[in-house]
Amino acid sequence: MKIVSVVGARPEFIQAAPVSRALRASHQEILVHTGQHYDYQMSQTFFDELGIPAPDFNLEVGSGPHGQQTGEILARLERVLVKTQPDLVIVRGDTNSTVAGALAASKMQIPMAHVEAGERSFDRHMPEEINRLVADCLADLHFCASRVAVQNLAAEGITASVHWVGDVMLDALLQNRPLARRKSDVLARLGLTRGAYALVTVHRAANTDDPARLRQIVQALNSVPESIVFPAHPRTRKALAGLDAELAAHVRLLEPVGYYDMMMLEENARLIATDSGGVQREAYFLGIPCLTLREETEWIGTVEAGWNRLVGTEPTRVREVWFNFAPPAEHPAIFGNGEAAQRIVHILESNPVTFGLPRGHDRAKSEANALAMGMSL
Repeated sequence: MKIVSVVGARPEFIQAAPVSRALRASHQEILVHTGQHYDYQMSQTFFDELGIPAPDFNLEVGSGPHGQQTGEILARLERVLVKTQPDLVIVRGDTNSTVAGALAASKMQIPMAHVEAGERSFDRHMPEEINRLVADCLADLHFCASRVAVQNLAAEGITASVHWVGDVMLDALLQNRPLARRKSDVLARLGLTRGAYALVTVHRAANTDDPARLRQIVQALNSVPESIVFPAHPRTRKALAGLDAELAAHVRLLEPVGYYDMMMLEENARLIATDSGGVQREAYFLGIPCLTLREETEWIGTVEAGWNRLVGTEPTRVREVWFNFAPPAEHPAIFGNGEAAQRIVHILESNPVTFGLPRGHDRAKSEANALAMGMSL
């Protein structure tokens, strides 16, 4: 098979690594980097550390408003698909690169698989939620990281093309943790002690683009008497610079860190507070208590398991939970056993969709569902 894999942002690089390794054992993969995340700390360092092959195409779209960025990816990716004529396109997650890849493949009638399909926050104000809904309505194969995702898709009329495979981010973590422990010196470099600091990440538009919410996060972090390490997304750093509020001395604002350093910061933290879906899952994999700085999460299984608490951004609410959150002793394997990539390749090799035969899900029902949600395919 000739497969085009679309990546564009940090979580997609992580997801791509184990799948690319499994695919390239028997198939031709053409890796397309959209350039959605483009600087070294948000992009190239992940290729270097995860051993991802160099992209065959870099679309170099850069940053910009959602519509502009998505449109640029769509136009440039279409030219790549015309040139390469793949048998299948793989998209992953919930970014603008995901929805643009899904649209490009669908318009060109190329079968498309969505890795990490079916997750839902049920908040239509989140651009990521819209991206997931559109990608899943268009996908011919749905690879789910959780059982909850399978149930969500069934509720939307998508069943026959759905496969629970586990989370490829868990594959990546298990494969790379020994290397991260050996190669990362981030704790020594920052003078940190295991279990004696909290790790914070903030990058969602709902938090960074709303000055009131971002100010609440700053107030909450400033009021917590604990050392806090805060690697900041470029958008977050820019938003913080425009606030009439400053972080206290115990909150250490850092440039974005690489995959190995981030894993070690997560593994050794007492607590993680984040609005990132990827970091919520990595916290769960590593058994670290997590507070989610949102009112909802698409990773509801981590909340139901008792290891993740939704706290929003209101300072009093965050402070009340910060030192009192205690997960249970049970830690179920809700994301599989770290063999998701191999399952994906096995399904691709045995599925008629990849050989140009009839599509595997109830397309008519899915399109009707999309129209009911106000989207046309």
